[in-house]
Amino acid sequence: MSSITVDVLSTAGKKTSKVDLPAATFGADVNVALIHQVVVAQLAAARQGTHDTKTRGEVSGGGAKPWRQKGTGRARQGSRRAPQWAGGGTVFGPTPRSYAQRTPKKMIAAALRSALSDRVTDGRLFVMESIIDDDLPSTRKALAALAAIGDYKSVVVVLHRDEDVAWLSLRNVANAHAIAVDQLNVYDVISNQMIVFTKPALDEFLARVPGGLVAAEVDVEAQVEASPKAKKTVKAEAPAAEPAVDYGEGSYRGSTPPAGFDIKGNEDSMLYHTPESQWYKRTVAEVWFNSAEAAEQAGFTDVMKGKK
Repeated sequence: MSSITVDVLSTAGKKTSKVDLPAATFGADVNVALIHQVVVAQLAAARQGTHDTKTRGEVSGGGAKPWRQKGTGRARQGSRRAPQWAGGGTVFGPTPRSYAQRTPKKMIAAALRSALSDRVTDGRLFVMESIIDDDLPSTRKALAALAAIGDYKSVVVVLHRDEDVAWLSLRNVANAHAIAVDQLNVYDVISNQMIVFTKPALDEFLARVPGGLVAAEVDVEAQVEASPKAKKTVKAEAPAAEPAVDYGEGSYRGSTPPAGFDIKGNEDSMLYHTPESQWYKRTVAEVWFNSAEAAEQAGFTDVMKGKK
């Protein structure tokens, strides 16, 4: 199934047409755990995190020692700003911090797909031509239009930013939350019983990314052919790798040398290690040789000679 058909309602509640919703966005599998994670991150990011308490170094007063260390019969005290004193500092109190959690954009999009698909499956997603047909705002007419979706405790109405009359008509409705189509989020979808798209808002939602919330594949080759400048910005050619040095006969470059090639060569130090070398096992060979003569002919030096 590539699309889901939904009726488009008029302000009078009559079916005027049908609209096809992409199944990739409105018919996806519902991932409850992902929705929960994204909602928790969204609510955490909304916290200000400006709470603060003063430590003993921030409260005023108490610079002098209250009394001498010994001889008074009282407990030793070093400062009136200590936490055990009234008006003293707070131990391990809250300090300003950010509660924001890192949430990848793909996770947010997938969670919104799940939330919208859940509303479609339950028959709680509606599409209307508009909320108000007149040029003047009217809360009474907006409520009458929303009554076409049935009884509801709360509804989120997704509007186009240019629908000024609808925005004004819904601003005083307690159980109707108007939201711009580019601000649609998981929390508002699942925290309201119903969701209503106006036709202009739905068209913009589907046009923002082809296929709704499905990431569009960019044809790099087409961009390169269309614009010479794109060749530098979209598909930059990788610099050509320098050719490997050929050390002649008796050498081998690779991770699995043939039989007889058991001498390891290190190109950075230009030293070679025979199996008798104490550093042989820990050395990563960049080139192998079948004899010490072949290694020395290639310009490598015995590591044992270099240590002497």
